[in-house]
Order: sequence, then structure tokens, then C-alpha cells
Amino acid sequence: MIKVIVNPGVCGLTTEIKADSKDHQNSDVTIETACPFIKKIGEELKSVDGYKEIFAKYGDSTVYELAAKHCKHASCPVPSGILKAIEAACGLALPRDVEMKITKE
Repeated sequence: MIKVIVNPGVCGLTTEIKADSKDHQNSDVTIETACPFIKKIGEELKSVDGYKEIFAKYGDSTVYELAAKHCKHASCPVPSGILKAIEAACGLALPRDVEMKITKE
């Protein structure tokens, strides 16, 4: 099981994503969050084909289709975190941290 915690920034609505794969292709996904928009994604996204998700063109995955349907903030990093969890759960990438640092200069 892979767990990804996404702290999306100023909204403060941290999201916990869990992804698990028994066959290294299909992944079960659970999402816990206080964000009402990401909750809706979690309600619809229960199991996916990891290969189709990870190797889809940018924006063509089920995750990004659901984000376009439910998420009201285009720069929300949670959909990317969902994909990273699926990718690691299916063994398509090592589980490594991703980081964005934002500074004003």
C-alpha cells in the first residue's frame, strides 16, 4: 500500500491518498480529505487501471477527467498526488517525495 499526503497550500485542506495494487496493473484508491471537491473525486474514483492512468496523455486520465468535473481550482496539486500514488502502487515508479517550493523574490 502506498500513502501520499498532499498539503495543497493556502487552503489548508490536506488530503491523504492510499493506493494499493495486487497485480501491479489495477489499483484501488481511497481518498480522505476535508475538501468537498476532492471528496467528490474520491467518491467516484475507487479502482483504476494504473497503466491507462499513468501512460495517458496529460489531462486524458480518469483522475484528470474527474478533477475537471469536480475540482474548482486548476492549480490544485491533489490530482497529481493521486496519480503518483497509483504509479507507485503499480510499481511503475519508486515511491519518492515530490516537492514544490514557492517563494516571492
